[in-house]
Amino acid sequence: MPSITIIGTGYVGLVSGACLANFGNSVVCVDVDEEKIERLKKCDVPIYEPGLSDLVSTGERSGRLRFSTSLEEAVKKSEVVFIAVGTPESDDGAADLSYVENAARQIGAVFTGYKVIVDKSTVPIGTGKKVKAWINEELDKRFANGSLAPGGASFDVVSNPEFLREGAAVYDFTHPDRIVIGSNSEKSRHLMKAVYRSLYLNDTPYIETSVESAEMIKYASNAFLAVKISFINEIALLCEKVGAEVQDVAKAMGRDGRIGPKFLHAGPGYGGSCFPKDTKALAGIGRSCESPLHIVEAAIKSNERQKAAMVQKIEEGLGSVRGKTIAVLGLSFKPNTDDVREAPSISIIRSLVKKGAVLRLADPVAAMCAESVLKDEAPSLAFFQDEYKAVCGADAIALVTEWNQYRNLNLDEIKNLMSGNFFFDLRNVYKRRDVEGRGFRYFGVGG
Repeated sequence: MPSITIIGTGYVGLVSGACLANFGNSVVCVDVDEEKIERLKKCDVPIYEPGLSDLVSTGERSGRLRFSTSLEEAVKKSEVVFIAVGTPESDDGAADLSYVENAARQIGAVFTGYKVIVDKSTVPIGTGKKVKAWINEELDKRFANGSLAPGGASFDVVSNPEFLREGAAVYDFTHPDRIVIGSNSEKSRHLMKAVYRSLYLNDTPYIETSVESAEMIKYASNAFLAVKISFINEIALLCEKVGAEVQDVAKAMGRDGRIGPKFLHAGPGYGGSCFPKDTKALAGIGRSCESPLHIVEAAIKSNERQKAAMVQKIEEGLGSVRGKTIAVLGLSFKPNTDDVREAPSISIIRSLVKKGAVLRLADPVAAMCAESVLKDEAPSLAFFQDEYKAVCGADAIALVTEWNQYRNLNLDEIKNLMSGNFFFDLRNVYKRRDVEGRGFRYFGVGG
């Protein structure tokens, strides 16, 4: 098994490191954040992801998973180095590659022998060439000052995009639909297959491409799913106008083998760390290459309209939200994660606060994360982990994230705790007749 360094202990880096160690590899996860590394050494995982804490603990006990702040030491001892740092959105919507560049230059400044450098971060097409150039610039400096002999260091750059769903990342890593290896070198492809040997033996499909094609696969996959979500959300709004039921429409569409049922659930829009950032980055690449992606651009605009439409639905249902108390159930962008980045809930909450609403916010794991993001709106907000406490005295409920515990609410108890009877089901979790039968006024999406 190859020895591995993973630079970055964020969501992708930590999940990848823990899972690769579970495959039998020797893995060192490196980060500049000393506090985070100390926490991880104690198996204190700073993000919420089902199954991850157990994997980290198992890896630590086995000795196959270690954490360090010393990039130089880790890289020198590894055959394969994954770059899994953040690529945040820049002001113009493009991916900020400064962390990737910094990691590449640090690698180039210290390694000897042969290494496979793997872009695991989601990066724009052409980043592999940039990583190669940045590393070569550092090697040239070392040649020039005599600290590295000619031929003392060589490398290949590989693109190995991740396809992890937050809330199911451990399962996705260990049961992938495919493994994409973008490389122009047979030697690096051989090493990458050794990294994923456990999956290779399980007949997981391997897709071998150029570096550029692998980079495009990641962006194209996320953009397509975002388009699919935006499409069904627009159909849902049209259903409301013409008297159709979007759930019936989506169910029938999903039976078509050419379409499939996934990502056809109408709701308040997509969010998270991937779809919003990646669609904007891909659209930006299209514009810069004078090959605009009109469908992706439309999906981005549609997603913003969808969040605004949810606020309008609540406002029209209540007549006015000013002075009304609304309990918002679900703050993370999806269930089984504490991630509130680009979550529809955050946009909806901010709009409701501006319109004068008083909000009681509940989430089983993301309340603290949301509170830090919404600190400017704090006077109008109260945070809870318990949904029954959140609904006390509320005029209305807005169910925004479909956590399992929100799928089976005691509606009679909820009704007794509330002051009003408005139920805005923005995920279509409940049947209208069931909710209205308990004395609520029910508002779903798309019917």
